[in-house]
Amino acid sequence: MSNALPVAATPTDTSEHQRNNRLTILERSFRRIADERTLVKRGGRITEVSPTNYRAHGLSSTARLGDIVEHRGNTGTRRGEIIQIDAEEVLIAPFERTADAGVGDLVFNRGPFAIAPHASWRGRVIDSLARPIDGGPALIEGESHEVGDATPPAALARQRVATSFLTGVRVIDIFTPICFGQRLGIFAGSGVGKSTLLAMLASAEAFDTVVVALVGERGREVREFLEDTIGKAGMAKTVAVVATSDESAMMRRRAPDTAMRVAECFRERGDRVLLVLDSITRFAHALREVAIGTGEPPIARGYPASVFTDLPKLLERAGPGVEGSGSITAIISVLVDGDDHNDPVADSVRGILDGHIVLDRAIAEQGRFPAVNPLASISRLAGKAWSEDERMLVTRLKAMISRFEDTRDIRLLGAYQPGMDAELDMAVRQVPLVYEVLTQSPADQPSTDPLADLARHLRAKDKPNAAQPD
Repeated sequence: MSNALPVAATPTDTSEHQRNNRLTILERSFRRIADERTLVKRGGRITEVSPTNYRAHGLSSTARLGDIVEHRGNTGTRRGEIIQIDAEEVLIAPFERTADAGVGDLVFNRGPFAIAPHASWRGRVIDSLARPIDGGPALIEGESHEVGDATPPAALARQRVATSFLTGVRVIDIFTPICFGQRLGIFAGSGVGKSTLLAMLASAEAFDTVVVALVGERGREVREFLEDTIGKAGMAKTVAVVATSDESAMMRRRAPDTAMRVAECFRERGDRVLLVLDSITRFAHALREVAIGTGEPPIARGYPASVFTDLPKLLERAGPGVEGSGSITAIISVLVDGDDHNDPVADSVRGILDGHIVLDRAIAEQGRFPAVNPLASISRLAGKAWSEDERMLVTRLKAMISRFEDTRDIRLLGAYQPGMDAELDMAVRQVPLVYEVLTQSPADQPSTDPLADLARHLRAKDKPNAAQPD
């Protein structure tokens, strides 16, 4: 088993890398000193403190939205982010508790958020500010990746999505195949098996690097998800960004951006990156909390308009990179509030992504996992993964499943009579066998040829019937 934290192979390589790392730190320090926004004269003082944010005077002339500020108080140095600017004051949302801030405390603008991921970050768990929280050593900085307002590659400069891969999950590989660089949503209510399916997808062997963002998760489940569900083998190539539900709205708001920045860095180096974001709904909740704190009015079920502006800004950054770089394949979970798939966040995200997988509570209650509804799920890039024969086969399977489900009530009432409808007879005979093949748990071996698995299972079940005498 490889070490979760890759290290240099020889002492010479280590010394050289340490020297290069020190030079990089000195270079970045010089740039900060040369930037007039980081000088002491550009500091300010807190003038007002509320439960969710505070105001500071003296920063307006050089401040930009999204800049990181440092607050120096009695409890040490804390960080926050500028979320509103007026002529005299700026509004700052802290990453920690505002109880640590007091009127008159000093604040300094440190400029836009910047991280510099390194290959050794694989196997590590960090918070929204790229600080290690796994008890391991300090993170090694890679090449500088300072981006104030990260933007996606230009539309005509991106590579085209053309190559599919196997996830190992049969129901997805058959009905909603995924391509490198695709952005796919998993729509589910609570307790339907969403996290388990995400972990199964994160274990796909087709990727060089996996970035997992856990936004608003219960603190008790984080360690279980990383250690038990993903496992040591999966964590060896995974960078996990964690912001639990008890952390501030700014930490939950920042976590997906930090994960995306990490993924973008590895994409620029040519890696095929898998980004798993769980969940975009809790990210939207954090956006709502911050936006309402600035006085923005809600317009759709309590969500301000800026939420629906920030969602595509984040999600469009995933996908294929420019020519010569890698790709970011994004698996985005959407927690459907009250099982309402027309929820504003779900409806908006569905229009941004390249497909959606719907987890159905009724299927989960039948004990079939993953509880994917193949009739409600769609991959907009499936045509690039299927051959013509496979497309026709899947279309026929969907039609048969639809006929089976539409006649469920009739069959339960006893009104179905075999021999009256040949297509329905086939659906009644074959669909339960198809469901058996689609049932899969994390402990099962990933499927390398799902259609062949389906064919073998159907043939095996037909043999006893074929052996019976006329």
